[in-house]
Amino acid sequence: MKKIILLLLLFIPSIFYAQEKFTLSGFVSDKNNGENIIGVNIFCKELKQGVVSNTYGFYSLTLPAGNYEISFSYIGYKTQIYNLNLEKDIQKNIAFDITSFSVGEVQVRAKANIVEKTETSVIEVPIEQIKTIPALLGEVDIIKAIQLLPGVQSSEGTSGFYVRGGGPDQNLILLDGVPVYNASHLGGIFSVFNADAIKSVRLTKGGFPARFGGRLSSVLQIDMKEGNSKEFKGDASIGLISSKFTFEGPIIKDKTSFIISARRTYLDLIVAPFLPNTTDLTLYFYDLNAKINHKISKKDRIYLSAYSGKDKLGVDFSESFVNQITNEQSSLNFELGYGNLTSTIRWNHLFSDKLFSNTTLTYSRYSFNTDFGVNSTYTTNNETEIWDVNFGYLSGIEDLGARIDFDFIPNPNHEIKFGTSYTNHNFFPGETTLSINETLPDTSQNFSLDTTLNFSGNTIADELYFYVE
Repeated sequence: MKKIILLLLLFIPSIFYAQEKFTLSGFVSDKNNGENIIGVNIFCKELKQGVVSNTYGFYSLTLPAGNYEISFSYIGYKTQIYNLNLEKDIQKNIAFDITSFSVGEVQVRAKANIVEKTETSVIEVPIEQIKTIPALLGEVDIIKAIQLLPGVQSSEGTSGFYVRGGGPDQNLILLDGVPVYNASHLGGIFSVFNADAIKSVRLTKGGFPARFGGRLSSVLQIDMKEGNSKEFKGDASIGLISSKFTFEGPIIKDKTSFIISARRTYLDLIVAPFLPNTTDLTLYFYDLNAKINHKISKKDRIYLSAYSGKDKLGVDFSESFVNQITNEQSSLNFELGYGNLTSTIRWNHLFSDKLFSNTTLTYSRYSFNTDFGVNSTYTTNNETEIWDVNFGYLSGIEDLGARIDFDFIPNPNHEIKFGTSYTNHNFFPGETTLSINETLPDTSQNFSLDTTLNFSGNTIADELYFYVE
């Protein structure tokens, strides 16, 4: 009995000591526009321990009770250092001011990383750096910048990229967490991402995290800006082949903000004066990004984002032949179009200083369509013969999805991510419509055909997975 009591007396202090831990947590943002900052280093000098802010700027650092010097650092911003007495849980939001950053003496030294992470083959490319890369016809292109990274190969003149032998279709491209199935315009000359609307770009080339469900080649994560919550800002530009504008600002200052960004090419408008009067040409692509975010409370935040983009090629040709006997008129119409539509609703919730959740509802659609029509009207001796032929083809995929992700940070040495995801895929790989109408002077000989051919049929598939990493 005495031995048991002695053992309890030995372990009780250590138990109480182990329980005397408190958590420093909060969000990190840019003071000038309110945008959350991803990947900020939060480091405790005395214990040599630290964490990194997540995709939404949230951080959580759990330490034993005591006085510590905590530093917040991020490339391009001045490091902020605070002396904190951690005798209770503390919530501290940090706002970086880029205007206070100054460069002094620069020293390059070899040393261990402040924060050790198990992620491998991950490259983050600052969007400001992407904008400084020389661009084709003045169009800043995110995919073209990705093609310059180590381990990434490109096909000349296209926006597809190959990672470690994989094909372009084996890359998972996510825009605000939603898959984009075709990320190119004009057959691959440009990508669909407008750099003015993008906040961060991250490429994972291997060792994919479990939350992506397993991929063959790479994962490219692209996050849209959240909108300036401090003041209204606008930007517009006119290029050789396109024009674009971006407008952002607060709806309710420091609480609700928005951003809208759009661009459109006008090659058809440039070529139009050189075409014959009987021919109309449509040739352009457009991108439209929009996002709204609202702070419901200190623990809740909601985001609504959407993207729409499309390529369109169309040719309308008509001609007529008239003499004393006959009157013949004919027209030809051709249209080809393809594009993406995505939308996202996100809800961030902070259950505790150590547990962060993100719930997402997503919609994604990619479609490719072709329409071709010929019309001919032939009149002679007051008798009219009409031929009308129309052909259409539609193919694509439509997704509805829901997922919930949790970030649990029990201490600086461990981070646990877990969650579940469900997606309903609706494939319509080939739907053909054919319409033929013939009108003859003798109405008894008229011919009409109107049919829809769907050789493959619609295919519905459900994808459900759980993960822990």
